[in-house]
Amino acid sequence: MATAILLQPRTPPDYHRIASSKLTIPSDPEVSIPVGILACDPLLRSLDTTVVSATIVQPPAAAAEKSKKATKKAVAAPSLPTEPLLHVQLHDTVIFPEGGGQPTDIGTLTVKADGSSWEVLQAKRHGGHAVHYVRVKGDADAALKAFAPGTEVTVALGDEGYERRYDHMSMHTSQHLLSALLETRLDVPTLSWSLTTYPSPCYVEVPRGLTAEEVLSIQNEANRLVFEGRKVHVEVEELDNSAEPTQVQKTESGRAIGKALPEDYTGGVKRVVVIDGVDRNPCCGTHLPSIHNLQLFLLPHTEALSRSSTTNARLYFLAGPRLITYLTSTHNIAARTSAIMSCGPPLLPERVSQVVEERKKVEKRVNDLEAELAEQIAKTVLADQATKAGEGLVATHLHRVEDSTNALGFLSSVASAVSSKAEKYLSSRPYLFVLSSTPSTQTQNTSSVVLVIGSDDKIVKQIGDALKVKVGIKGGGKGPRWSGKYTGVWKATKENTAIADVLNEMQS
Repeated sequence: MATAILLQPRTPPDYHRIASSKLTIPSDPEVSIPVGILACDPLLRSLDTTVVSATIVQPPAAAAEKSKKATKKAVAAPSLPTEPLLHVQLHDTVIFPEGGGQPTDIGTLTVKADGSSWEVLQAKRHGGHAVHYVRVKGDADAALKAFAPGTEVTVALGDEGYERRYDHMSMHTSQHLLSALLETRLDVPTLSWSLTTYPSPCYVEVPRGLTAEEVLSIQNEANRLVFEGRKVHVEVEELDNSAEPTQVQKTESGRAIGKALPEDYTGGVKRVVVIDGVDRNPCCGTHLPSIHNLQLFLLPHTEALSRSSTTNARLYFLAGPRLITYLTSTHNIAARTSAIMSCGPPLLPERVSQVVEERKKVEKRVNDLEAELAEQIAKTVLADQATKAGEGLVATHLHRVEDSTNALGFLSSVASAVSSKAEKYLSSRPYLFVLSSTPSTQTQNTSSVVLVIGSDDKIVKQIGDALKVKVGIKGGGKGPRWSGKYTGVWKATKENTAIADVLNEMQS
């Protein structure tokens, strides 16, 4: 029986290209390789290297707190503990230090001498070199001893770290492809981009909205290039720190397009990512060696963003693992919905439209019936009060058990009917009606509604104030109406009795 053998993907030998005869990669294990030429194989998962330096650092309280705050869209860096951390600098590393819009990798450091494994929470660029933020295990002095300069270690991404890296590379390389096509095909520059938290779509921010036709044309062109399997490579050369800083291009509104090199980027290299025949773009991030598996899906709309006198837009996109997750999720949703609607996925829009139309008809019928019922209740209540002798204030309470989605709306219909018919049944006698409604099933968090109407604004306010104090109803009103809400279990022997007592006092 044949057995499938899964081979690890390999990066082509010409992926990393040194474009200058003056630039060499340091081979001395006591020297840290600059950012930009670290472990030049983007698919490499682990690497044997040596420790250059290690220090114990106490994270500032503000920084530790900031690391815990995740935004809705941007990728949040892994949290840093408040206790001391090891800052470890290696000769080389496969763990990417955040930069270029791409978040930090995570991974482990394993000391070869004793096999101890240490968690790398983040990696950041300090000047032109990568520093690993390592969680301290036990005594700080022992941790420093474990990572003494010259110590041989294995730095690795691990399964979780590699999946994270692969996702980031897929989205980052796709963004380069997308931005290049927007610029060359539509003359639309990318103002910024955001690598959002998995599995959300990432987005590029552009100076104007795009039509559905423009979005589709860019998507088709991108996927034609993906089908061709355009290669990606990196070119590096020495960084000329004596040169004038690169001026960032700006739009007519003054908005910057992209970013220049950070001011503290010293000792590194100048690095350009090239998609063959498509794009050349300075970038320090990690990228796949080919776009052949990066089928690009653009959400067919742009989200408008108004900022002072300009209106920018966001175009969302998916590729790689995020696209697979998106397709799986949407398929499952469609399949579950189809089962509920008893039809195949192609018929879902038609069947949902039918259900919506039927629901509208049902809601109209319910509204009509509630209006008829409100009229009938008002007639019954007024007729009953009209039979009672007396010339003073007509005051009564009507309580109903209703499972209506809009109980207050129904009581308002009853109140309106009462107001319109009061003169006919009660002549000129003053009146005060308290209407209340509770659902059939109640808990301590159940909300019951109360509506007060009357012929005298002053009396309505007095009864409302009394209901607040003696029944615990929270509410307010103006003129001849007052409404409120009661939270808890409404008991006829308690709340109804309390309302009756308030009304009796009012009549007195």
